[in-house]
Amino acid sequence: MIRSIFVCLLTTAVLLTVSVVKAQQTARIPRIGFVAGSREGTSIGAFQRGLRDLGYIDGKHIQVEYRYAEGNVDRIPTLVNELVQLKVDVLVVITLIGIRAAKEATKTIPIVMVTTQDPVATGIIDSLGRPGGNITGVTTLTRDLNGKRLELLKETVVGISRVGVLWDTNAGPGPAIAFKEYEASAGGLKIQLQSLAVRGPNPDFDGTFQAAANGHISAMITMNNLVLTRYRKRIADLAIKNRMPSMNELSTYVEAGGLMSYAANNADQYARAAVYVDKVLKGAKPADLPVEQPTKFEFVINLKTAQQIGVTIPQSVLFRADKVIK
Repeated sequence: MIRSIFVCLLTTAVLLTVSVVKAQQTARIPRIGFVAGSREGTSIGAFQRGLRDLGYIDGKHIQVEYRYAEGNVDRIPTLVNELVQLKVDVLVVITLIGIRAAKEATKTIPIVMVTTQDPVATGIIDSLGRPGGNITGVTTLTRDLNGKRLELLKETVVGISRVGVLWDTNAGPGPAIAFKEYEASAGGLKIQLQSLAVRGPNPDFDGTFQAAANGHISAMITMNNLVLTRYRKRIADLAIKNRMPSMNELSTYVEAGGLMSYAANNADQYARAAVYVDKVLKGAKPADLPVEQPTKFEFVINLKTAQQIGVTIPQSVLFRADKVIK
């Protein structure tokens, strides 16, 4: 009798152990959807490192579904909807077009955004402190730095009066709004702006730089967007060829050969997005997570480019640089 009871208990224990092991093996790991306009210029490596630093190994603790539009803006809503249909646990979206598409596609899946725009002014969230709804994340506030970029450009290139602004007309309403903001700042600095508009996904840069030469433009600002990011080396090479000093909205343009940039550290923002993913997976509600703003901005100068185009950077400007590429 005792032996029968022992065998029964042993069998039950074995079955329970097998059941637990099977449950662990088949346990569903959280899925994260990641949508960006391009693989390039997205600092995806910083996002991945951020996840690893928090203890998440892709394929073990989480599964990340990456989707890239590869410069085609029109594809972004489709990619967002694809991930919504997969019922991902968190959706990380980079472009304003993607964030709006995600907002329309789902009211339940938490959305972590990384945006250069003011998410309140663009109607994405209710406020930075209490976003409301299912969207939170970080904003780099690129547009708030327009005036400072013009000031630095004027201090660096003595005597400039006409500045061209390179932007993509096929990138939604954001760049057109940004151009008006640049114009507002330029007036106080007595700088005249000229639009150097291109149209993605296949911009005519040669024609645009010829227009800049014809318009006697002495310096330029390049707006960052997913199409222009893909061509940042081409833009830098043409600027050098035309001896055109350039101010950029992202340091990767300077690393490609642009003269200067003034912006938040892009990698830091993507690493912070990983922190938001962690909080959401642990149960936090996006509506209660304040949207973060950058606290530090980087001024980057490429001295090699300065020498190539014959521009001497004043010492007063060099001293303020956070990074100098030689």
